[in-house]
Amino acid sequence: MTGIKYRVFIYPAYGEKTFFPSEYAHFSLGKKGTAIQFSLEKPVFRILRSPLQCLNCAAQSPRLYINIHSHNAPSSNEWVIQNLHSHWEKAALPGRFSIGIHPWYIEDDGQEQFRELKQWSTHQHVLAIGECGLDKVCSTDFSLQQVVFVQQILLANAIQKPLIIHCVRAWEEMFSLLKKSENKVPVIFHGFAKNTALASRITSNGYYISFGKALQQQRVREMLQHIPTVRLFLETDDAALSIETVYDLAASALSIDHNSLSLQLQQNAVTVFGTAIFQP
Repeated sequence: MTGIKYRVFIYPAYGEKTFFPSEYAHFSLGKKGTAIQFSLEKPVFRILRSPLQCLNCAAQSPRLYINIHSHNAPSSNEWVIQNLHSHWEKAALPGRFSIGIHPWYIEDDGQEQFRELKQWSTHQHVLAIGECGLDKVCSTDFSLQQVVFVQQILLANAIQKPLIIHCVRAWEEMFSLLKKSENKVPVIFHGFAKNTALASRITSNGYYISFGKALQQQRVREMLQHIPTVRLFLETDDAALSIETVYDLAASALSIDHNSLSLQLQQNAVTVFGTAIFQP
């Protein structure tokens, strides 16, 4: 491999300062993979401790679509987390999954479900706990929802996996429970369609927001312009539209090119899930 040049997108290690998605680097490999040349096309805030850190996550492509939450089968050009709200044994199949107890589907006191969830949560194909959360519109007792949600927050922290959250008209309770539970893992609020003030509160707490079919609304596309892209994900959920269509809507709203958006969301995925997610 000596003298072979690579052009890759530089992703930060967990905890490193993020980079803009248009920043690339060139470097050559010497003997035993030693970097003998390293130069940046554009200035950055901080260079990684080693240029070779990027090799662990260099498989990303501008045409790879990160779909953080879906109930549909994946297409060939997307990296998708498929959600299972039941039948968690399917997590043993090839793929990437999130599993959790949705507030709509809590059975009895939820404890039998939680025992099964705990059993499957450590499977290598399970990348996140969720969707879980709070919903004041559904018929499930709200006190029970809070008990089961806290159990899932604590489980996610115990196994160090992110949370994918469903929240309807229960935002104060949501923020309170996350704080009281001393949550330390990344949190992704999926299917967001509320308002800029709430979005700002979410991102200022260090949480992530995922948008999907709601981007078909002009109001939501305008709100997206106020979301830091380092806190952004996109999804299809159970909608019929493709993840590429969701990316088209988001890129247009943000006035950025398709590839830059794709690369930024790949970087966000590395930050949340680690570099190993893109390894073969």
